[in-house]
Amino acid sequence: MSSKVRVAIIGVGNCASSLIQGVEFYRNARAEDYVPGLMHVNLGGYHVNDIEFSAAFDIDKEKVGYDLGEAIWRGQNNTVKFAEVGSLGVPVHRGMTHDGLGKYLSEVIVKAPGPTADIVKILKDTGTDVVVNYLPVGSEMATKWYTEQILEAGCAMVNCMPVFIGREQYWRQRFEERGLPIIGDDIKSQVGSTIIHRVLTRLFQERGIKLEHTYQLNFGGNTDFLNMLERDRLVSKKISKTNSVLSQMQHEVAAEDVHIGPSDYVPWLKDRKWAHIRMEGKAFGEVPLSVDLKLEVHDSPNSAGIVIDAVRCCKLGLDRGLSGALEGPSSYFMKSPAFQVSDERAHELTELFIEGKVGAACISDPESPVQRRSPAVPDPARVTAADQTPVSSQA
Repeated sequence: MSSKVRVAIIGVGNCASSLIQGVEFYRNARAEDYVPGLMHVNLGGYHVNDIEFSAAFDIDKEKVGYDLGEAIWRGQNNTVKFAEVGSLGVPVHRGMTHDGLGKYLSEVIVKAPGPTADIVKILKDTGTDVVVNYLPVGSEMATKWYTEQILEAGCAMVNCMPVFIGREQYWRQRFEERGLPIIGDDIKSQVGSTIIHRVLTRLFQERGIKLEHTYQLNFGGNTDFLNMLERDRLVSKKISKTNSVLSQMQHEVAAEDVHIGPSDYVPWLKDRKWAHIRMEGKAFGEVPLSVDLKLEVHDSPNSAGIVIDAVRCCKLGLDRGLSGALEGPSSYFMKSPAFQVSDERAHELTELFIEGKVGAACISDPESPVQRRSPAVPDPARVTAADQTPVSSQA
């Protein structure tokens, strides 16, 4: 059992840059202090400083072959710089393209020459514990190909993209068979448009307001938004964001009354994202009630705050011999987990997971042992059948 969390990255874009900067920025944070920006300085015995970057993969000729500490400032990356990052001694290897390079990205990114690196060998040789998938939205085939490499290499996975791996029974079973944990799918930012929309939707539900119409319009200036101008790549993203919000409701809303998804690309915003949310409903006496909200964030640091915890939860899963989807952390960190619960409940289950009081299947099977290799008895009273909301694999 290593005292470090060895992390490999697929896709050295803005999100990778923010994660790497964050590890440097919080390297000397005191575990006993309240540290703004972090949910956990120490998570289950792992400090932020215990995260080490072991390998990286990309296809951009501006990044492949460069040290990871330099590559995060190259190419089309345009997120905010909040930490100095020196040489990490980790080269960016040539990755697999598949469908990872869409119509608009191919206009600004030139593929690096040469063959795809031996992903499995690199992951094994570098002692990688956890692989973070940061591929562009719409990279369905590329994500599944990389997932096969991750399984073969014997690593845990954090799937930050809206390609459904962790929520699907087929892939969950594959990770279970290999004795490996996964957290997925589609990262839910620390305080982003999805979690705000979810919480407000839950508030409407719990306070007796009937939500009748809602939209969430998102636009920004990073390559993620440029890539999503290609509407065919948006199918899984819209499903993920929409289901995440509607899962907090008990009554149905017609499809034409809900619009949630990326809307446009504004280059001068760079890595900033603006989200406009509107909710219309009926309150007491069926009197109309509406909410209008605008959120402004730096997109990539907002998600890095979640990933910095997700990789450590995966390492805890490896340490404890857990396999398959880590249901508590997935429900808290991701938009499309296998089981949707309220964010309050998801937070509680994640804290219980970190403390070692519940195992991987704490929602679907609350009596599952905390440790498969050394079974312990969790507290089944902490997880009830009412909390279980399975997600259909039919998109």
